[in-house]
Amino acid sequence: MIDQLVEAGRRLAAAGISPGTSGNLSVRDGDRMLITGTGADLGRLSEADVAEVGMDGGRLGGPRPSKEVSVHLAMYERNPGHTATVHVHSPHAVAVACLPPWSEASALPPLTPYFVMRVGQTPLIPYRAPGDPELGTLIAGHPLAFRAALLANHGQVTSGTGLDDALTAAVELEETCRIALLTDGRAPRTLDAAAIAELTRRNGTSWDTPAR
Repeated sequence: MIDQLVEAGRRLAAAGISPGTSGNLSVRDGDRMLITGTGADLGRLSEADVAEVGMDGGRLGGPRPSKEVSVHLAMYERNPGHTATVHVHSPHAVAVACLPPWSEASALPPLTPYFVMRVGQTPLIPYRAPGDPELGTLIAGHPLAFRAALLANHGQVTSGTGLDDALTAAVELEETCRIALLTDGRAPRTLDAAAIAELTRRNGTSWDTPAR
């Protein structure tokens, strides 16, 4: 699994959505998770950069884990079938996370079928300082289903059934944020309710917000 984290980090860095030493990755394995350490450069990960943490948040081995442990634990709590989580400060996602959300359920409108089928509704989680455990509490306690969220003035987080799935969602979310910024103020056409229902049914994503 460490090899998977190393490869995932390189892919994120190559895609330009993991600047510097920001961002963190984890994979879940039963009652533990492997998570990148504090200050790790995702583009240059090695085994020495990976910490082992129990699903109760207790340290089991390796370096000091990322301060965003609570965010990863919260994503696994709300999506029990998911085994990987990606948190990055990708530029377009951060920009959208600084703006008012499109709706209470999703920071972004259903602009493309790919966003709806690969990511789904993406709520804006209220701001808490990086590393504040309350951020995990807000994610875990959100009333709607989601596998991706924007963290206000901070970044994005996605989870998936494996690292490939979580990475695909992270890349698609960053691209949708870029498109949203390009169309901001132009009243873009969004997918209608029938199209959204079909895409979510076929792909297992969630969308509770009526199309407008």
